[in-house]
Amino acid sequence: MAERRATTAPPQTVVKVGSDYYVLASSLGSRRASQVLANGRSFAVFETAGDIIDSPLEALGFFYSDTRHLSRFEVLISGAEPYFLNSYVSDDRAQFRATLTNADLGKLGQKDWLPRNSIRANRGWVLGDTALFHRLTLHNYLDAAVEIEIDFYYAVDFADVFEVRGLRRKRRGEMLSPSVDGSRVELRYRGLDDAVRSTEIHFDAAPSEINESRAVFALRLEPGENRELECRITAGGESKSYSSITPSRASNFGEALAERQSELAEFRREWAVISASNNEFATMIRGAGVDLTSIVARGDRGDAFIMAGVPWFATLFGRDSIITALSVLPFHPQIAVRTLRTLARLQGESVDVARDEQPGKIVHEIRTGEMAALGEVPFGRYYGSVDATPLFLWLYGRCIECTGDLQLADELWPNVERAIEWIERWGDRDGDGYVKYLRETPRGLANQGWKDSADAIFHHDGQLARPPIALAEVQGYVYAACMDVASVASRLGRDSVADRLLTRAAALKQSFERDFWLDREGMIALALDADGRPCRVMTSNGAHCLATGLVDGDRAASMCKRLLADDMYSGWGIRTLSGKEKRYNPMSYHNGSVWPHDNAMAAIGLARAGDHAGVLKVLAGLFEASEKLSSSSLPELFCGFRRETGLGPVPYPVACYPQAWSAASVFMILQAMLGMRVLGFERRVLFDSHLIPSWLDWLSIDGLSVGAGRVSFVLRRSPNGAAIEVKEKSGGVRVEV
Repeated sequence: MAERRATTAPPQTVVKVGSDYYVLASSLGSRRASQVLANGRSFAVFETAGDIIDSPLEALGFFYSDTRHLSRFEVLISGAEPYFLNSYVSDDRAQFRATLTNADLGKLGQKDWLPRNSIRANRGWVLGDTALFHRLTLHNYLDAAVEIEIDFYYAVDFADVFEVRGLRRKRRGEMLSPSVDGSRVELRYRGLDDAVRSTEIHFDAAPSEINESRAVFALRLEPGENRELECRITAGGESKSYSSITPSRASNFGEALAERQSELAEFRREWAVISASNNEFATMIRGAGVDLTSIVARGDRGDAFIMAGVPWFATLFGRDSIITALSVLPFHPQIAVRTLRTLARLQGESVDVARDEQPGKIVHEIRTGEMAALGEVPFGRYYGSVDATPLFLWLYGRCIECTGDLQLADELWPNVERAIEWIERWGDRDGDGYVKYLRETPRGLANQGWKDSADAIFHHDGQLARPPIALAEVQGYVYAACMDVASVASRLGRDSVADRLLTRAAALKQSFERDFWLDREGMIALALDADGRPCRVMTSNGAHCLATGLVDGDRAASMCKRLLADDMYSGWGIRTLSGKEKRYNPMSYHNGSVWPHDNAMAAIGLARAGDHAGVLKVLAGLFEASEKLSSSSLPELFCGFRRETGLGPVPYPVACYPQAWSAASVFMILQAMLGMRVLGFERRVLFDSHLIPSWLDWLSIDGLSVGAGRVSFVLRRSPNGAAIEVKEKSGGVRVEV
């Protein structure tokens, strides 16, 4: 069968992510089911039958370090596509399996006719750090021998992930001469950065025919015979990001699978184990932990972090990594420790306008692909986020409180002082007490909060706000950072720093209520623009101010009602923007969609304000959305359409999955539901509310770290909330209501 080529480009839809850096979404891709494997800085995306289809503007393929190292890998049986039966990713996300069979081959009634369902073809994929392993297992169910050909078609475009997202390049590098040797093909590309990137495709047996794009195996299968064909696809190169590669020790599929299963099991052992009476809820929690574990990336200095999300953000993002670590902190404190150390190592050191860097600033994003190396995108090491630095400080304070680790507190204190200095000198340049952003490089992000779409920050009439802009939630993060770091500073004997931070927090709280509170709307303004004018827009941003304690009392109660009103709450979750606002669009990225991490932060705020029924409402919406979306954990976002009876939530076209802070959101909501706080220095676990919804009889948490101790307990629903039963404890841990 001749190699197939698309004759026309697939229809495309522009889906914005950030300001100038968008995703061109193929309409074919929106109709295609896909499956994902991830491992550190590598990930692979397959269509549902296990093929990688040659479709340039879909994120299908095997990627390492922001480069696509395999853009096509398709299997044909005697020239025809196999018939799809089913596929799944294993519960631990170690492997992807698909079951296929042969299509009807030959002519009906003729000697060479082979009816469908005669040959079972099982496909397996497993992803090592820089190697992708494929196994095809064939079984003949006929009572006669069968002669068939198995065709493997493959290709590599070495596309930068930003090219896959839709950015057009004026020039590309050159493909070098391929190397073909018996059972092995090596394809190489020299980029404009003069780095050579390579992909080796190595079959475990010599094919009947092999060239740079196709391998053919002519097989004879006896009755009842099993036959296996294996292939290893390895990413390599000569650039700096490849020189630090530690190759997988596995030489075949079985070894690679055992290695990955062992690695994932080791990561899982660090988690507190959460189980529940509701099987679906327990599955959601377990799936979220598995998804997070699958996207842990190890740094080249022994540190580690969780990648933001697959496929578009499979790298370190300061903001995302910090909020993820905050979300899971009581259940896995080492994620916070490793994240803090990683970000401290990358903290800004100088003024660099090209990447929005200033001394003490926490990095926004790290990229290692060709376009970043050349400066075609500014994200090689980019600092354009206004919130990552106060979030770093907030995580530091919470992590030290949770772990009781003064040694860590002292180790990171120089980084903390530099981050505080950034807030005081660079974040608040005019000295009015508010941290603001103004894009330094025109090639960077125009909006630098978590809602970084170009149209996300605006006034009630729809007019875009003029920078420098003070976002509401950023002031909340600064307030929480000051309060929690002040507590650590006191423990370290740095009382003058503690006093200075507490004074700043008190002044911020007073001015914030004066300048951001919208009395008529009963809500916090989205932001203040360059003229100090409030953006009188109803958004979810204010919920973050509740979570941090910047807003409390009667105003907090008013905000709780506003967040859960019909124009904000879709039935599945709280929208990013009210349905009554001028720029509302439930299919937009930031102006009306539902983000799980945003809802988790809202749940913390609702709990802090005493609206426990609101917390359960948010939890129920997201839990039911997860069931309807048929994902083991929640995706990056979904559309904000109103919930309709008998129908599920509407997926967002190019949402990341797995995605770190969305997977982690269930753990933050659990903290809100239980009013849970871990105090490591005092070796106490506190529960302020411990509400359990009607659909949950009990919740068990085993192996929770509390300072140097551990505790296991179960919460059972009762008429007065929940009863807590301690099962096991060590190190003098106390559990208190």
